[in-house]
Amino acid sequence: MSEPKAPKIEFPCDYVIKVIGNSAPDFSEFVVEVVEQHAPGITEADISVTESSKGRFSSVQLKIVATGEAQLKALFEELKASGRVHMVL
Repeated sequence: MSEPKAPKIEFPCDYVIKVIGNSAPDFSEFVVEVVEQHAPGITEADISVTESSKGRFSSVQLKIVATGEAQLKALFEELKASGRVHMVL
Protein backbone atom coordinates (compact mmCIF):
# COMPACT_ATOMS: atom_id res chain seq x y z
CA MET A 1 0.00 0.00 0.00
CA SER A 2 1.24 3.48 -0.78
CA GLU A 3 1.29 6.39 1.65
CA PRO A 4 -1.73 8.70 1.40
CA LYS A 5 -0.70 11.96 -0.25
CA ALA A 6 -1.14 15.25 1.57
CA PRO A 7 -4.05 17.24 0.17
CA LYS A 8 -2.94 19.54 -2.64
CA ILE A 9 -3.45 23.23 -1.91
CA GLU A 10 -5.27 25.18 -4.60
CA PHE A 11 -3.59 28.57 -5.16
CA PRO A 12 -4.37 31.40 -4.72
CA CYS A 13 -6.10 30.83 -1.39
CA ASP A 14 -6.50 32.30 2.08
CA TYR A 15 -3.77 30.78 4.23
CA VAL A 16 -3.24 31.19 7.98
CA ILE A 17 0.26 31.17 9.43
CA LYS A 18 1.25 31.33 13.07
CA VAL A 19 4.66 32.71 14.03
CA ILE A 20 6.03 32.12 17.54
CA GLY A 21 9.02 33.93 19.03
CA ASN A 22 10.35 35.65 22.14
CA SER A 23 8.16 38.50 23.33
CA ALA A 24 9.49 41.92 22.37
CA PRO A 25 7.78 45.29 21.92
CA ASP A 26 8.37 45.14 18.15
CA PHE A 27 7.93 41.38 17.53
CA SER A 28 4.49 41.58 15.89
CA GLU A 29 5.55 44.58 13.75
CA PHE A 30 8.65 42.65 12.66
CA VAL A 31 6.58 39.60 11.67
CA VAL A 32 4.04 41.71 9.78
CA GLU A 33 6.84 43.54 7.94
CA VAL A 34 8.44 40.29 6.76
CA VAL A 35 5.11 38.72 5.80
CA GLU A 36 4.03 41.89 3.96
CA GLN A 37 7.09 41.58 1.68
CA HIS A 38 5.91 38.15 0.54
CA ALA A 39 2.13 38.62 0.78
CA PRO A 40 1.16 42.30 0.49
CA GLY A 41 -2.26 43.57 1.53
CA ILE A 42 -2.51 42.41 5.14
CA THR A 43 -5.06 44.37 7.18
CA GLU A 44 -5.44 44.76 10.96
CA ALA A 45 -8.35 42.28 10.78
CA ASP A 46 -5.96 39.62 9.40
CA ILE A 47 -3.62 39.81 12.43
CA SER A 48 -4.02 38.45 15.94
CA VAL A 49 -1.33 38.52 18.64
CA THR A 50 -1.32 36.33 21.74
CA GLU A 51 1.15 36.43 24.64
CA SER A 52 2.10 33.27 26.52
CA SER A 53 0.84 32.94 30.11
CA LYS A 54 4.22 33.95 31.55
CA GLY A 55 4.77 36.62 28.88
CA ARG A 56 8.01 35.08 27.51
CA PHE A 57 6.65 34.27 24.05
CA SER A 58 4.44 35.95 21.49
CA SER A 59 2.34 34.24 18.87
CA VAL A 60 1.34 36.23 15.79
CA GLN A 61 -1.35 34.71 13.62
CA LEU A 62 -1.88 36.19 10.16
CA LYS A 63 -4.23 35.45 7.31
CA ILE A 64 -2.57 35.94 3.92
CA VAL A 65 -3.41 35.24 0.32
CA ALA A 66 -1.02 32.45 -0.66
CA THR A 67 -0.06 32.46 -4.33
CA GLY A 68 2.12 29.35 -4.45
CA GLU A 69 4.53 26.95 -2.77
CA ALA A 70 7.56 29.14 -3.62
CA GLN A 71 6.02 32.15 -1.86
CA LEU A 72 5.30 30.16 1.30
CA LYS A 73 8.75 28.54 1.31
CA ALA A 74 10.51 31.92 0.92
CA LEU A 75 8.35 33.46 3.66
CA PHE A 76 9.00 30.60 6.13
CA GLU A 77 12.74 30.66 5.41
CA GLU A 78 13.06 34.43 5.89
CA LEU A 79 11.17 34.30 9.20
CA LYS A 80 13.28 31.40 10.50
CA ALA A 81 16.56 32.99 9.32
CA SER A 82 15.83 36.15 11.33
CA GLY A 83 16.88 34.45 14.57
CA ARG A 84 13.83 35.97 16.29
CA VAL A 85 11.37 33.25 15.33
CA HIS A 86 11.18 29.90 17.11
CA MET A 87 8.46 28.31 15.04
CA VAL A 88 6.30 28.92 11.97
CA LEU A 89 3.12 26.86 11.70
